[in-house]
Formats: sequence, structure tokens, C-alpha cells
Amino acid sequence: MFRVADRIYQVLLVLSGVAMVAAFTSVMLGIIGRQIDWNLPGLDAYAGYSIAAAFFLALPSAFRHGDHIRVTLVLQHLPPRVRTMFEYFGLLVGLALATHLSWFSGKLAWVSYTLHDVSPAADVTPMWIPQLSMAIGTAGFVLVFVHALIARWQGQPFDGVVDAEAEHAL
Repeated sequence: MFRVADRIYQVLLVLSGVAMVAAFTSVMLGIIGRQIDWNLPGLDAYAGYSIAAAFFLALPSAFRHGDHIRVTLVLQHLPPRVRTMFEYFGLLVGLALATHLSWFSGKLAWVSYTLHDVSPAADVTPMWIPQLSMAIGTAGFVLVFVHALIARWQGQPFDGVVDAEAEHAL
């Protein structure tokens, strides 16, 4: 199961990279367009959608690789038993928050789809399309918290640092 989850994180990270390239392309086209007096309506909105997609799609992989902020300065000075309790507490709170965010973002995309909500910007994009990246990214975030809790429960380390051998095996 962990290998499948790691593959999902990798796919989401690749999609995040694609979104970053799309954001860069949108911004560069906007800059070039202003220089040659060429206007593409909604280009700024697409840059914003791409940046948001890059952020949300990278959440699971960032957590898996230890790129989120942790209070290790406090945790490292606690006795092992207390540290374990704090880590479980943190993972459970994170799971609860990620689940709420995932449910909300999925519901937001669904409501936008059913109401045919479109962007108020010049692009008139159906809003469920950019909101879908948020829903997918937060669902992956829920998965990584579940992954971390199961790993901790089984006695495996999940401190955000992927073992180099395990990463090459993927």
C-alpha cells in the first residue's frame, strides 16, 4: 500500500511541476504581450490558477519529504514516550484539518460544477476546473496523513524524510 501511495505523491508532484511551467508560461506571455501591445484576456487568471494548482498538488509530496514546518526543536527534547504522544496528536490534528479542507474543496468544486459558476475575469473559465486541482491535492494530503499514522502505528519512522534506498526502489 505504501508503494502505491508514494506513486500517487509522485504523480501529484509531476502535475504540480506542470502547473508551475504553466504559471511561468502565462506570466511570460503576459510580459511579452505588454511589450508588443498584444492582449490575451484572462492570462493573469490562468497564472493564478496554475500557481494555486502547483501549491495544492505539491502538498502530499512536500509532507512526505519533510518540507513542511515541524517543531523538532521542542520534540527532540522530550522523552521518547511523550514525543510519540505529541507526534500522534499532531498527526491526528493534521488529518482532521486536511480531511475538512479536502471535503470543503471537493464540495466547492462540485457546487461550482452544478451551478455552472464561471470566473468573473475576462477568461470566463468554469470555476470547477481550477478548483479540481485543489480538491485532488487536498485528498492527497489526507492520504499522506493516513500513511504517516499507519507507518507510526507499525513502528516505522515517518518523520518526513524518505529513505534514499526506498526512493530508488520506486
